[in-house]
Amino acid sequence: MRIGYGFDSHEFREGIPLKIGGVALAHDKGLGGHSDGDMLLHAITDALLGAVAAPDIGALFPPSDTKWKGADSVVFLREALKRVRDAGYGVANIDASLILAAPKIGPHSMAIRAHVAQLLGVPADCVGLKAKTPEGLNLDNTAIAHVVVLLEKRILKKARKKAKRS
Repeated sequence: MRIGYGFDSHEFREGIPLKIGGVALAHDKGLGGHSDGDMLLHAITDALLGAVAAPDIGALFPPSDTKWKGADSVVFLREALKRVRDAGYGVANIDASLILAAPKIGPHSMAIRAHVAQLLGVPADCVGLKAKTPEGLNLDNTAIAHVVVLLEKRILKKARKKAKRS
């Protein structure tokens, strides 16, 4: 087993669509960033990469590279998943905590969990999602994501065939 931790934060800005977990949410501001600003997918990506001791999201997709300007964060997540699989692991579960003043995540929680689960190839009950407000932290214009991921070693097809013969 491997455990990875990811963190990301972005500032709210006007004129940008808001995406959290790959799901578009109606809000008067979106999250600024070099890509689409999806702090949840960024934190998941870093958690996956960290669990297999791979370079972080900034090293693989540097903000200085214009190729990633406005990019869909799903691209980053897919690369992290490829590296996880190449290392012989699969996602067992993730747990995420979001910190933001608005919008309220509760009404969108099931859609976000379902979409993240689909992206990761796990059942929705393997994706934990909580949201908290930043009371007293003076962070009302910021969205933060903390993510922990648990990976399990995958049994290779050859090993399964050998085990069946035994």
